[in-house]
Amino acid sequence: MRIGVLSDTHDRLPAIDRALDLFRQRGVEAVIHPGDLVAPFAARRLLAWTGPLYVTYGNNDGEREGLKRILPQIQDGPLWIEAGGKHILVHHYADWCTPQDLDRADIVITGHTHEIVNERRGGKLFLNPGECCGWLSGICTVAILETNSLSAEMIEVTP
Repeated sequence: MRIGVLSDTHDRLPAIDRALDLFRQRGVEAVIHPGDLVAPFAARRLLAWTGPLYVTYGNNDGEREGLKRILPQIQDGPLWIEAGGKHILVHHYADWCTPQDLDRADIVITGHTHEIVNERRGGKLFLNPGECCGWLSGICTVAILETNSLSAEMIEVTP
């Protein structure tokens, strides 16, 4: 299964739009956002995605009630997804994952640091797509996760 992952969008609307366009072009079947959308007006952009959409709160998502009105499925992590025969753990920050949750997961998807992580450890894939907003690094990145091969491609998007 092919899953699009974007994180830390921090209200950068053109980057969100570009990421979703890219996911459509690349045949992505579902989208995961592990937090820091920030405002409800940014969350509305995710409604353009017509497939499964999984979202967790991040530490900068202060308007939780407004976000919940737009995206009723948003929740605090850990969020568990079973897709492509894999157990996917989604949480905004890796340090918030318990050892028990890490043991259960085949794939661990986080955000928060704005830094790309795409590595295997102990047979698990740890994935942080970096920052879709590009506010810190100047580079907007997303990932396309392939559950079958337990791998991800990091892609720069131009807002």
